[in-house]
Amino acid sequence: MTARIDSPPLPLASFQHITTMARTARIERKTSETEITLSLDLDGSGNSKIATGVGFFDHMLTLLAKHGALDLQIKAQGDLHVDQHHTVEDVGICLGQAIKVALGEKAGIRRYGHFTLPMEETLATVAIDLGGRFTLGFRAEFPAPKIGDFDAALVEEFFQAMAGNALANLHILVHYGRNGHHIAEAIFKATARALRMAVESDERLTGIPSTKGTLTS
Repeated sequence: MTARIDSPPLPLASFQHITTMARTARIERKTSETEITLSLDLDGSGNSKIATGVGFFDHMLTLLAKHGALDLQIKAQGDLHVDQHHTVEDVGICLGQAIKVALGEKAGIRRYGHFTLPMEETLATVAIDLGGRFTLGFRAEFPAPKIGDFDAALVEEFFQAMAGNALANLHILVHYGRNGHHIAEAIFKATARALRMAVESDERLTGIPSTKGTLTS
């Protein structure tokens, strides 16, 4: 499955989805700020190849793929001479769109997922609903504005973009934590585990998991 976005980005309504056994997507996005190619397999084994030019972000995306059992490839070139914001946000846009495309009509999925994850002194809970509507609830405090040279505020920006384009309700809560790296890692790992649960097949409810009969918008 291939979906392409050029500058200006095409609306999601312009995407075409062909139902196949494979739940995969390929997104290409090119703007004046970033150029991104992303491939996703929801039924992977955690393999990833990530190159965004932002080292800490690459580390977090690798964790997301591993713990989400996603096969994920991302190549991004962004205006890092300005800052990291556009690159991180646009990768989130592409990943969200890839999740939406790969899921298709969402028949037979669990739809909901949740996970509470300990990471050293940090504890984080993430809950997700792939029900076709977007909300982000983000409650996490970082002890410093930077994690190395990474802007900690971009963690929220990434998940805002991902959830908004996946049309998901995503709620992220960090109960406590002292180390910024551990807090970010707990968030990415818990999100991966919650997403993995939500996209899994539900053997008892084989149709669209909604009384509305649709989860596509």
